[in-house]
Amino acid sequence: MRPRCLPSASSPGSAFALAFVAGLPLALAKMSAIAPLRWFATGYIEAMRGIPALAIHFLISFGLVDFGIVIDAFPATVIGFGLKGAAYLAEICRAGIAAIHGGQMEAPLTVGMTPLAAMRWVVLPQAQRVVLPPLANFAIALLKDTSVASIISAPELMLRARDLASSSLLPMEVFLLAAAIYLAMSLPIAFLTRRLEARFARGQAHV
Repeated sequence: MRPRCLPSASSPGSAFALAFVAGLPLALAKMSAIAPLRWFATGYIEAMRGIPALAIHFLISFGLVDFGIVIDAFPATVIGFGLKGAAYLAEICRAGIAAIHGGQMEAPLTVGMTPLAAMRWVVLPQAQRVVLPPLANFAIALLKDTSVASIISAPELMLRARDLASSSLLPMEVFLLAAAIYLAMSLPIAFLTRRLEARFARGQAHV
């Protein structure tokens, strides 16, 4: 029985959530004064950015079978893109945090806030304005890049488009439709990002 076709946005959405949940701690670890944490984060980021997404998917989908671990195509897609995306989001978050003046961390520490609280309530809210555009670009790229998952038979839009093109003998029409669907999903992200940027800019102007 063939796997049920899932919405194309489901895997990029889940992968983005996993990438963000893992990416922010990696960014903080890379900026940490604790050397082992910094070394681990740096090694992970460089390794994941250097390995092609398709190779990661093959390792998760087929390489783990040798160890008795079998992962279905859809969760393999989410895990693969999530783990790789965490490396990119870690660098995006790190750059955003580094863009905030050091005094923004020092000031709350002098009034008794813990470093974690200062990061949570003072630094990160300011950094979100910096990281929003690259985060949106990453989300749009992730949405399109999940088409690679069709190679491991994940129930993605491109897999269904390829099947339909083969059965209908109308490849041009089918793949143009698939491209239009990807575009229709990408444009709202870009629109929402512009709205948020404008909102943050207004808030900054009143400070």
